[in-house]
Amino acid sequence: MTTTRYPANGAGPARTDLAFPFRTDSRGRTAEAAYDDHVRDMIEQLLFTGPGERVMHPDFGCGLLDLVFAPNSPELAATLQLSVQAALQRWLGDVIEVVSLDVESEDNVVRVELAYVVRRTGARRHDVFEGGVTA
Repeated sequence: MTTTRYPANGAGPARTDLAFPFRTDSRGRTAEAAYDDHVRDMIEQLLFTGPGERVMHPDFGCGLLDLVFAPNSPELAATLQLSVQAALQRWLGDVIEVVSLDVESEDNVVRVELAYVVRRTGARRHDVFEGGVTA
């Protein structure tokens, strides 16, 4: 989530990226995130949101957690890889450039290893996202 503030000097809007998950900081205010961390948060939200969960964007998300208990196979791995790649390109293609992507499904955990470049800052990042179903 992003909010826009207008500085007192009239220099135009300043951008504030809110931390995900939503929380308060040590001062009791809404926690903020640096831009590169905000991009990571957006990727995490995209990966672990199932299609239909967002009212205003019913096709947003990957639905990775829906496949946690599907039988492991090369076909499933290829499907997961393609689904994640397509979602990243569609929803975050203007924000990141994907360098490499690896999706694994083991038991009740889905792991996504993603190397990418944040277009605005040029920062190269390598993040691992894990999600699963707990009993």
